[in-house]
Amino acid sequence: MNSRPTRASAVSAGTWVERWLSPARFAPYLAAAQGDRDRALALYEWNAQVSAAFMHNLAHLEVCLRNAYDAAVTATRPADALHWLDDPHGPIRAPLLRTKRLTNGTRVRVDVNRKPRELVERARHRCGASAPVGKVIAELQLGFWRYLTSSAHEKTLWVPHLHTAFPAGTSRVMADRTIGELHLLRNRVAHHEPLLALPIAARSADVARLCALLVPELCQHLNAVTQVPALLAARP
Repeated sequence: MNSRPTRASAVSAGTWVERWLSPARFAPYLAAAQGDRDRALALYEWNAQVSAAFMHNLAHLEVCLRNAYDAAVTATRPADALHWLDDPHGPIRAPLLRTKRLTNGTRVRVDVNRKPRELVERARHRCGASAPVGKVIAELQLGFWRYLTSSAHEKTLWVPHLHTAFPAGTSRVMADRTIGELHLLRNRVAHHEPLLALPIAARSADVARLCALLVPELCQHLNAVTQVPALLAARP
């Protein structure tokens, strides 16, 4: 991945840029560049490079997170039990009812495992009924793993299982909040949104911090290969 400053375009940033990006998409970059179209285009390219570099770091964390979570849950369940993603009585597939207050003040009972269960079922369907569970795990996106540390799953997942993936004393609230913020930023990156005003350095530090909690050597590796700091320093 190239961490050098974005070179000036060989083509002047004329109206073709809006035909490519749309006026609405180019507008934030024009505003950040005080109307300098060439600099705005350079900012757009820089934004794309930072996005790619951040996704590289986040991808390393995501693979680490799902493997750490799977190992933690598997190790703290009976050896003869079905895998926790397939077990109809397990912490994800079994109904988990919680009371939710609607905007009109009404309280209703909802199954907070409904969406995670559906995500597992879809992943299993895509992989095939005979696929190994490891393939299903790889098929599940960050949005699935992100919600496993929610307060709704504290008693069914964090306390009996997931806390063992982290050093003793790690706060569930901290882990959940940090992973949640990374998930939100990942969605912005995936939709090619501007990162100009977002705390990329802080979120990258969050990635490294979580890696350090799960697999310390991964944090050292990530710090050695990440391109994010150099790109942030090279902002046009």
